[in-house]
Amino acid sequence: MNICVFGSSSEQIEKKYLDSAQSLGAAIAARGWGLIFGAGKYGVMGAVARGAAEKNGVIVGVSPEFFKELNVLRYDCTELVFTDTMRERKGVMEDRADAFVICPGGIGTFEEFFEVITLKQLEQHSKPIIIYNVGGYYDPMLEMMNISIGQDFMSHDVTKLYEVVDTEREVLDHIENYVPFSYNKYKVSSKNS
Repeated sequence: MNICVFGSSSEQIEKKYLDSAQSLGAAIAARGWGLIFGAGKYGVMGAVARGAAEKNGVIVGVSPEFFKELNVLRYDCTELVFTDTMRERKGVMEDRADAFVICPGGIGTFEEFFEVITLKQLEQHSKPIIIYNVGGYYDPMLEMMNISIGQDFMSHDVTKLYEVVDTEREVLDHIENYVPFSYNKYKVSSKNS
């Protein structure tokens, strides 16, 4: 099983986010699961890979070619895949993953989360999506999603497409015990029909 972890590339974030990611990477590898990540050596991405490396885990990094010039890559991955674009990078990560864990991150992480949940909503995959809500980091985003549901921009069933957890143990348990939920917004009858 390969677990794709999305998360921040920033080194300026609080230590609790880096520590939780490093511990998660170690736990993934300790179960014999592979790690798929954005190949970065900094931030949450770097921390999760360090954790997996501590346990001699399989680490697959995926990066667009232009990141080579930025000196931000972890080159000692088990496998390092280069793509032409960021869009292709996400496609490789999505295709090779059996589950997605969304750790705290910024705009790139938000984009990755919303892409995998949109694809799941459109029945393009049925893989688990887990928001690892360290320290309540994602509470404001989840509140915005609830507002969207309340104003009928989204169905409440969308919340069944992902799990929000606060601990590493819950992340691992959800992956191990996952039961797929299928929902396609275009197959749901409207309120007015």
